[in-house]
Amino acid sequence: MDKVSMVFAGDIILGENPEEYFGSVDPVLRNTDVVAGQLEVPYSNRAPELADLNRQVENLAPLKEYFDIVSLAGNHIYDAKDQGVIDTLSWLENNAIQYVGGGLNRAEARKARIVEKQGIRIGFLSYNCTGPSIMTATDSKPGCASVDIVTHYELGDIANPGGPPESIYSWPEPKSYRKMIEEIRDLRTNCDVLCLYLHKGLVHKPIKLAAYEQPLCYGAIDAGVDIIFCSHPHILHGIEVYRGKTIYHSLGNFIAWVPSLSPGFKAVHGKKNEFFDPEEWAKTRIERFGFVPDPEYPTYPFHSEARFCLIARCYLDRSGILSTGCVPMIVDKKGVPRVVKRVDGGEEVFNYLKMITEKAGLEAEFFWDKEEILIR
Repeated sequence: MDKVSMVFAGDIILGENPEEYFGSVDPVLRNTDVVAGQLEVPYSNRAPELADLNRQVENLAPLKEYFDIVSLAGNHIYDAKDQGVIDTLSWLENNAIQYVGGGLNRAEARKARIVEKQGIRIGFLSYNCTGPSIMTATDSKPGCASVDIVTHYELGDIANPGGPPESIYSWPEPKSYRKMIEEIRDLRTNCDVLCLYLHKGLVHKPIKLAAYEQPLCYGAIDAGVDIIFCSHPHILHGIEVYRGKTIYHSLGNFIAWVPSLSPGFKAVHGKKNEFFDPEEWAKTRIERFGFVPDPEYPTYPFHSEARFCLIARCYLDRSGILSTGCVPMIVDKKGVPRVVKRVDGGEEVFNYLKMITEKAGLEAEFFWDKEEILIR
């Protein structure tokens, strides 16, 4: 039996002229058997919250050319309330793209999905670990599947009451963690390869992992997961191998068209709601995360190191994952991800990935195989 190739892309936010952003990645996606990724935000022609953001459902059109399945588990799925979720799901269903980690209610959001290719059953589960709680689906409200995270702060021996803590501890909330483990074990019996996507990590923070991230991933692998893909930080985080299973702690962005995050963004037609205010968020994120977007990247206002991105790639058969690796990319000043070879930027991405993995204390080795980075 032939092996099957699969890729997983990081955060996807499409806007104006979305087709132009797929030019460089087109050969990678078209020459892959199963294509998956994280759809970061909702799309609707009717939700007033999205009126200024170019998130009409038509801008999702390129996805139907490439993607088999997308995750919806994240901290933005309910930005435009029920209408945004309803219209996003409707478009995906009408264009034969499966989705996981989101739905019109809790049962749908937590439902496992299976993509079958060449007789191999590839199972997918997906969870948001970042909150806020309004994003989580309930029995009567759309949203996403989640694993809640508990955070505890210790000021320590610092003479600065009210200031930043000396230590921050975080761990998966037991009840929601056990539910995830139960769902992994249930899916394990119905698929040949089990893939998990987690929306997790520290936003815009190079290298550092939060305390909960490794225990959460290790528990999932112990329960039966074969490979874990993650995003949310909007910057690459390291890769590690645990019990022979690869964990991509953050793939960074795939395509992220977000001029609304640039300083000075002004809403014209859109109407904020009680938890989603794009204009205010464009102001506060700079202070909160400690970086100023480069004005030379007007549609891609992220940390300077966010220009380095990866597409995760693996090969599998019915026995499991055969090998894992990644396709290196660099985002240009137009916000377009460019697949790079060793001689035109790939070595820079390779060295960055190696550095952030080592500095995070993660166990993985990387080597080149032609123009692809393989993981050992």
